[in-house]
Amino acid sequence: MKKLIILLVFIFLLSGCSNNEEVVNILNWSSYIPNEVIKDFEHQTGIKVNYNTYSSNEECLAKLQAAKSGTYDLIFPSDYLVELLIEKEMIQKLDKTKLNNISNLNTNYLDLEYDPGNIYTLPFLAASVVIVYDEKFVNKKITSYNDLLSSEYADNIVLLDDQRIIIGMALLALGYDMNDTNDSHIEEATNWLLALKPNIKAFDSDSPKTFMITKETKIGVMWNAEAALAMNEVPSLKVAYPSEGFNISIDNFAIPNNAKNLDNAYKFIDYILKPEVMQRIIEEYPYKNLNIKTQELLSDTYINNIAANIPDNYFNRGLFVKNIDEAILKYDKAWVSIK
Repeated sequence: MKKLIILLVFIFLLSGCSNNEEVVNILNWSSYIPNEVIKDFEHQTGIKVNYNTYSSNEECLAKLQAAKSGTYDLIFPSDYLVELLIEKEMIQKLDKTKLNNISNLNTNYLDLEYDPGNIYTLPFLAASVVIVYDEKFVNKKITSYNDLLSSEYADNIVLLDDQRIIIGMALLALGYDMNDTNDSHIEEATNWLLALKPNIKAFDSDSPKTFMITKETKIGVMWNAEAALAMNEVPSLKVAYPSEGFNISIDNFAIPNNAKNLDNAYKFIDYILKPEVMQRIIEEYPYKNLNIKTQELLSDTYINNIAANIPDNYFNRGLFVKNIDEAILKYDKAWVSIK
């Protein structure tokens, strides 16, 4: 009996310890932070990372809205979602005094229109949508979204599974703003995408590069890092920044209003802002680096890849997706008919 009591007390103590375990609950894009980086943070700090992912800003918002209060401590929303989250009072103002490494950020990407003064967010990485194509199979240089309509590319294109990006692409191809909310323009964009549909093999936001590496598709419309990784594997791949314009985005650190583990969230942000940590992230997921001290550490493979290390003259031509409030319902309806 005595042994049983001792055993029960021991189990109770273990249970109490686990309840007091330091944690940080993160919701981030898939394929964005290497697992080794997460493990290193856990090793250095003793803080366990509970890591969940999403594939679009819309999915991020849906998960936030469906979650119980306090489920997430840190999220990584893109520019237009930041604006919406501020409007809905779903994220809190940042205490920048808790971030020792904040000075490493490139000031060119601070104080932008979606969060003036960076009251609520700080930039993590920047991205651009590009067209990547295999010149072994594509006989002409691609410069425009309208080039994708050719029947010779039947069942040979992979697109991002992202309604704002893809409908925005169609709007740009037609000469409209990628954030257009005009009913007739959205209808035209829907018809443009329906005309493109026979050429679409897949919608994939998680790993569109795989279709290009395995040569299942000749052309892809994808994030620049995915294109860069594919180009490293297949030398015949080329990248194009479409003449009509293209989406750029900046993904940001943001803390939900109801976060439970605030100090741990700040510790994770500050850890990521270290130059050598950001180098590890960029080398594996080659998006546009926004850390000035990291830039000095990056390899020639990254620096010389036009898809990874997006030249400023290209990036400055890019277009942000904007928060369009209730007009998003028009995009939702169009997306259903397209897919």
